[in-house]
Amino acid sequence: MAKKRTKSKPTSAKKGFSLKLSKQNKIILGSLLIVLSIALFFSFMSYYFTWQEDQSMLSEFSDRNAEASNLLNKFGAGISHFFMYQGFGLASFTFPLLLAITGLYLFLGLNSKGLVSKWIWGLTGVIWISVALGFFAYEQPLLGGLIGYEMNDFLQDYTGKIGVFLLLIFVLIIILVQLFNFSPEGIAHFFRSQRQNLKSDLKKEKSKAKILTTDEGSIELNMDTVAPIVVDTYTHKKDIPPLENEAGLDVNLPQEEEIDIDLKVEKITEEKEEKDIKADKLVKDFGEFDPKLELGNYKFPPLELLEPHGASGGITINQEELEENKNKIVSTLKNYKIGIAQIKATIGPTVTLYEIVPEAGVRISKIKNLEDDIALSLAALGIRIIAPIPGKGTIGIEVPNKNATIVSMRSVIASNKFQKAEMELPIAFGKTISNETFVVDLAKMPHMLMAGATGQGKSVGLNAVITSLLYKKHPAEVKFILVDPKKVELTLYNKIERHFLAKLPDSDEAIITDNTKVINTLNSLCIEMDNRYELLKLAMVRNIKEYNVKFKSRKLNPNDGHKFLPYIVLVIDEFADLIMTAGKEVETPIARLAQLARAIGIHLIIATQRPSVNVITGIIKANFPARIAFRVTSKIDSRTILDAQGADQLIGRGDMLFTQGNDVTRLQCAFVDTPEVGKITEYIGSQRAYPDAHLLPEYVGEESGTGIDYDISDRDAMFRDAAEVIVTAQQGSASLIQRKLKLGYNRAGRIIDQLEAAGIVGPFEGSKARQVLVPDILSLEQLLQNETK
Repeated sequence: MAKKRTKSKPTSAKKGFSLKLSKQNKIILGSLLIVLSIALFFSFMSYYFTWQEDQSMLSEFSDRNAEASNLLNKFGAGISHFFMYQGFGLASFTFPLLLAITGLYLFLGLNSKGLVSKWIWGLTGVIWISVALGFFAYEQPLLGGLIGYEMNDFLQDYTGKIGVFLLLIFVLIIILVQLFNFSPEGIAHFFRSQRQNLKSDLKKEKSKAKILTTDEGSIELNMDTVAPIVVDTYTHKKDIPPLENEAGLDVNLPQEEEIDIDLKVEKITEEKEEKDIKADKLVKDFGEFDPKLELGNYKFPPLELLEPHGASGGITINQEELEENKNKIVSTLKNYKIGIAQIKATIGPTVTLYEIVPEAGVRISKIKNLEDDIALSLAALGIRIIAPIPGKGTIGIEVPNKNATIVSMRSVIASNKFQKAEMELPIAFGKTISNETFVVDLAKMPHMLMAGATGQGKSVGLNAVITSLLYKKHPAEVKFILVDPKKVELTLYNKIERHFLAKLPDSDEAIITDNTKVINTLNSLCIEMDNRYELLKLAMVRNIKEYNVKFKSRKLNPNDGHKFLPYIVLVIDEFADLIMTAGKEVETPIARLAQLARAIGIHLIIATQRPSVNVITGIIKANFPARIAFRVTSKIDSRTILDAQGADQLIGRGDMLFTQGNDVTRLQCAFVDTPEVGKITEYIGSQRAYPDAHLLPEYVGEESGTGIDYDISDRDAMFRDAAEVIVTAQQGSASLIQRKLKLGYNRAGRIIDQLEAAGIVGPFEGSKARQVLVPDILSLEQLLQNETK
C-alpha cells in the first residue's frame, strides 16, 4: 500500500532578528547619526581651544557639579580626548564626515551599496593622515594623536625615517589610483582637454552671427550654418561661393579663417641708454660701489662699553604709592564736586600717568584749573595735566615717582626697536611713560632744537644723540661738525676726528670752540650745500638717498665731480653764546641751512640753556619742527621752545618733552656718562682711520678776499677760462669754477680774487654768490684787451 503523501502546510514566517530596517527606523537612525556627527564635529573643534582647561575634568567625569569648557561640556571633553588625543588627532574629523554620509543615506533611503567602500577608504585615510601627521609633526603629538605617534614611532624603529616617508608616498599613490583613477596619461589628457576647450570657446566667440547690410535691409547670417572651407596653410582669407539665404538673396562674403598655430610673443625690453649699459657692465664686473670699503675692517662699538646703571631689574612697582596717589587724586577732585567714573595708572621710569574718565557733565577746563591743587595734595614736584589725552577719551595726570628709575643708554641701544630700526639716522632718546624705547629718525625731523635750564640734561641728551649714531652708522655714512663754545663738553670726541668728524681745511682741531671759526664753518656748510645741490641737479635726483643709490650702482661718473655723499650732522652745544657774540652772522647761514639743507643730508641740532625770543627767533623756530625741552624755569620759556606750557612742570635729571610738530611726548632721556663716552671714542679711535678728517669746502672770509691787486703776469693759467665760465653763467662763485674746470677749492678761490681785482666780479657778499660785473663774452674780450695795452 502506497504511503500517502502528506502535504506540508504553509507556515507563516517566524518573527526574529533581521538587519533590514523599516523606512521609519532608517529615518530615525539616519537622524541620530547626523546629529551625532554634528556633535562630534563641534566637540573636536572646541577641543583644540579648551583641551588644556579640560584635562583636570577627565578624572571628575562622574561629578555632576563639575563643568568642562568644551562646547558640549563633559561629553564633548571626554569623547574628544578619546578620539583626538588617544586616537588619531586631526584625522578624527573624518569620523563625523562618515557618520553624516551614512545618516544621509539612511534618512533619504538611498541605495547603501557603496557605503561600505566609503567606510573602508575613510578608515584607510584616517590611518594614513594620522601616521603622516605623526611623521611630519613629530614634536606635536596632538596633531596626529597617540595612535599616529606610536605607529610612526614603531615603523621608524624598523624602517627609519626614509622608509616611513616612502611607505607614506606608496599608500598615497594607492589611494589616488583607486579612488580618483590617477594616472600620468589622465593628467596629460586633462590639460589637453582644457586647452582644446579654451580654443573652441575662442572660435565660438568669433563665429557669432554677423549683420549683413543690403539694399533691402539688414540680414542676420549665422556662420555656424556655413559649410567649412578648406583653407591653404598660408592663406588667411578665402571667398565663400555665393550662398542663398532664407530671404532669397545671393550673398558673397569673404571669410576670415582661424589658423591653429601657437603664437609666441617676444617681449621687447626697453632700450637702455649707453651710460646705463656701461653702469650695468661695471656693476657686473666689479659689483656696486661700497663706500665702507676703505675702512672695511671697521668694528662697531660693543654694548659692553655702556654701563647698565642698575636698571636690569626693570621698573619697581610700589603698590602703596599707587594706591595713595589714586586716593589723593580722587579726594581732591571730590572736594570740588568732580566725580570720576574710571581711573587707571601707567607706570614709567620717572613718572606715572593716571588716566581718569570724569563723570558725564564735568567740564575739562575745570579739572585743568586744579593743577596746582592736585600738586599740593600729592606734595609732589612736577604735576602735569593733559586734558584731554590726544586720541583717547581720558584726562591724564602725570605724577613723579618717589624713586625714579635710571634709563641706561645700554638698555635703549640693545632694544629690538633700535637694533632693527630701518632709518637713515636713528636716534634712541630714552623711554616713554609706558616704558617703551623711543626711536626717531633725524633725517625726517630734519633739524632739532634742544633747550633747558642749566644742569637739566641737555649735554647728556646731545651725548645720547651722538652715541646712537656711532652705534648704528659707519664712518663713511655720517660726519659730525661739533661746536662747543664751553670747550669742555664735546672734547672727548677729538679721538674720533679721523673717523667721524668734519672740519675746515686750515683748522687744527675738529671741535670748534672759537666763534669766528663757527661763522666760517657755517658759511663753508652753505658752500657744501650749494655744491651738493649742483651734484643732485646733474644726477637728476631729488635727495641724497636717491643720489647715493645711483652712485653706488655706478651710474654717476667720478670724473664729473660725483662722489659718495655722507650725512653731515651739525651739533651746537650753546647757541645763545653764539647769538650774543656773532648775531646775524650766525643766524643767517643757520636759517639758510635749516631751510634748504634737508634734501642733501645736512642736519642741524642746536642746544641752548636760554630759550628766550632773542635767541630762538621766529626764523629759527620756523625751520626747526623737532623740539626737545628739558626742565625750564618759567612758563614763558616753555612756550618759547614748545609753543605750549609743560616744560616748567618737569622734574629735571633727564625728564623731557619731545614734539615734532604734533603731539607732545614725555620721555626719560637715556643716561650716558662721560666715562662711557670716553670708552666708546677710545674704542673707535684705536681702529684704522682715514688719513684726515672729512674736509669741508674752503671758505674765504670778506677780509681776505677783497681789495687785493694782482699783477697780470701772476694770474693763474686758467684765469681766462674761469672768466668765460663766470661771465657765461652770470654767477660769481668759486664752487662754479671748481666744478666746471675741475680745480681744487684753494686754486678756485685765488682765481676768484684775481677776477675781483680785474673788475670781472664784485666783492664778497657773505654766503651769496658775487655779482658778475661783465655782461657778456664780447665785453670780457674788450676788458682783457684793454688790460694788455
